[in-house]
Amino acid sequence: MSYPFELGGETLWDAGYHSGQLYASLARGAAEFLELPSGLTPNDQGGCDVETELFRAFVEGLDGMYSSTKNQVLHGLAHGLLVTSLVLLERAEGEITLTHRYAATLLEEKAVLARAMG
Repeated sequence: MSYPFELGGETLWDAGYHSGQLYASLARGAAEFLELPSGLTPNDQGGCDVETELFRAFVEGLDGMYSSTKNQVLHGLAHGLLVTSLVLLERAEGEITLTHRYAATLLEEKAVLARAMG
């Protein structure tokens, strides 16, 4: 069983059921924390539709929080969500510019994770 993330009928990420559910739940929680819409809407196929511009703004907000916090726990909690979100955003043909000290590491991790996400 899978948990697809789709844009206009195209599957961006056919996540495993548990991975997809966890990612969507974490994104919802982070969106609430950031006071931004996530850009992910549950759909009838048992996954989520991605609205690129809203999702881009969410990822940008997540990155802003991640890059500006000095709190190691908050930084650690946001890390996996951010890297996964960067992969999904790229697949949705959206992008944000990473210019902070973590940029190179995040981009390397994004490339590795993208291969694992199929």
